[in-house]
Amino acid sequence: MAKDNTENMNDKNLQEQVDDILNGEQPESQANSTDQDEKGADAATSDEAEQETPEQQIERLQKRVAELEDIRLRQMAEFDNYRRRTNKEKLELLDSAGEKLLVDILPLVDDFERARDAMAKTEDIASLREGIDLIYSKFIAWLDKQDVHAIDTTDADFNTDEHEAITTFAAGDDKKGKIIDCTQKGYKHGERVIRFAKVVVGE
Repeated sequence: MAKDNTENMNDKNLQEQVDDILNGEQPESQANSTDQDEKGADAATSDEAEQETPEQQIERLQKRVAELEDIRLRQMAEFDNYRRRTNKEKLELLDSAGEKLLVDILPLVDDFERARDAMAKTEDIASLREGIDLIYSKFIAWLDKQDVHAIDTTDADFNTDEHEAITTFAAGDDKKGKIIDCTQKGYKHGERVIRFAKVVVGE
């Protein structure tokens, strides 16, 4: 009777292991074996670390330091090359922009030379004045193309952001704080003042 009970228990355990395998689960005996293998591998790794001598540790750390230093030097060299390249590109861009301005202004120089030659050969003041006015108009048009505009001072209020007061003049209450005269035009490049207008302010 006891023998039958033992066989039944063995059959039951075997059936449970088969069911575990069919369900994708690891049998308990195999799981225990796997855990023991993993513990053994961890112990072996720990033993290897413990077996590393101080000299070996120093050598390993020195190699790692050398690797990091090499990476740092490479990155510094790459950044330095990038900085030099961008600086060169900026200088070339500035040079090309300045060259374009010079090329655009050369025709105006030609006009002034022709006007000077005409002044030496003619006494027709009206035609000379007309020629000078034409050159002036072309130059103003060129400035407008560069987004450079004169600051308007006609009957304007004094503004320290655009005007420079060279003196004041008693002109009555209605002219107080107003610009009475402009001795030198001011100019703006876009919205930025590149030369303040020199003005006389009423007080």
